[in-house]
Amino acid sequence: MAQLTVDLGGRPGVDCRGFCEYCYFRHVRDVAPLGCRYCPPFRVGCDYCSRGVKEQYRGFKPLSAVADDILASLQMLPDDITRVTISGGGDPSCYPEFVDLIELLGSMEAPLHIGYTSGKGFDDPSIADFLIDNGLTEVSYTIFSANPALRKRYMHDPTPEASLAVMRRLCEEIDVYAAAVVMPGVNDGADLEQTCAWLDEAGAKGLILMRFANTTEQGLILGNAPLIPGQPVESVEAFRERVTALNERYALKISGTPLWDPEIGSPFAILGEPDLLAKLPAVRASASVITGSVAAPSIRRVLDACGGGCEVVPVAKEIACLITLDDLRGLDLSDLEETVILPGRCFVHDRQASDLLSADGRIRTVLRGPDMLTADAETSMGMNKNEVLQMEMEGFSALIHCINQNGRRR
Repeated sequence: MAQLTVDLGGRPGVDCRGFCEYCYFRHVRDVAPLGCRYCPPFRVGCDYCSRGVKEQYRGFKPLSAVADDILASLQMLPDDITRVTISGGGDPSCYPEFVDLIELLGSMEAPLHIGYTSGKGFDDPSIADFLIDNGLTEVSYTIFSANPALRKRYMHDPTPEASLAVMRRLCEEIDVYAAAVVMPGVNDGADLEQTCAWLDEAGAKGLILMRFANTTEQGLILGNAPLIPGQPVESVEAFRERVTALNERYALKISGTPLWDPEIGSPFAILGEPDLLAKLPAVRASASVITGSVAAPSIRRVLDACGGGCEVVPVAKEIACLITLDDLRGLDLSDLEETVILPGRCFVHDRQASDLLSADGRIRTVLRGPDMLTADAETSMGMNKNEVLQMEMEGFSALIHCINQNGRRR
């Protein structure tokens, strides 16, 4: 069994009919490379953390280049294709050769999946039947609001009625996972209730609610905060309560990011499974585990259940994989063990982190932990509880092994 990913290229804000008001990539500045796990040991900056993180790619690839990429990938795959996923920095619905692309992929007779679309490129509702006829089986589709006027104002969708009509038709035949960034005072409250009811009636499989981010601490690491000056942001706790309440009232699955998936109990669903916690390795050494402010309490509870003795140190940044060197500057070095474990995907250069965290004269070994300890809502939406728990068992087992192998023996 093999999966094929088709990358169309494209640029945020350019190859999507313009930035949505809430887009993470609005106002991105020419910031210095952040540093990451892919950087060479003695140089800060690589393609990923200097260009890739900003999605500073060229425009859409021509169909001929996409076809060449597909052919090259097919020659490398050992098995029959079971799924084809369309992705890119731009919005696939805005791809100039979209119809020809779908016909080409449809001829492969494998289920098609559009990894993300806003639908802003769909001006004719008949495109929905064309997609269904050519094998589309799943799509992640940003709705923001079922109110066309709000889509037009905040998504800059030139034909919001057509975009919503396409979404409704797809809901009737395939798996549609909707997404909406929730902006207090804009598309929350009664409007969000109406959007949930619209999706429920249409037959959507799920809705991922995304908490609006407007500050560096909330994840805007590209020099682009605030996205919307003065726009309020909901607290993490209030957002979680909103997700829980909505999920109880509607048939479709509703989850949120950064918190949470009410049906599965993730992130960190393992905290509700004492039998699985008992199967994790025992913590036999001490180390400082640095993470984001949202995950820290849960990680601490898991490690304490496995023997404890490790200090889980939160930074101001809410999301662990978006931690940068600036977040580490705010730590009290006297609180850190000689072994410090960073999130595997954080945007920090290893040498810079080691120098900074050893600035008090106490040499510290800085390591990277697992890439993922749990599943956020965007990941868990297509998973069942056992799959999430398996991911958490693997992630925490790897973290504890890292602590035991490199930490201070107790």
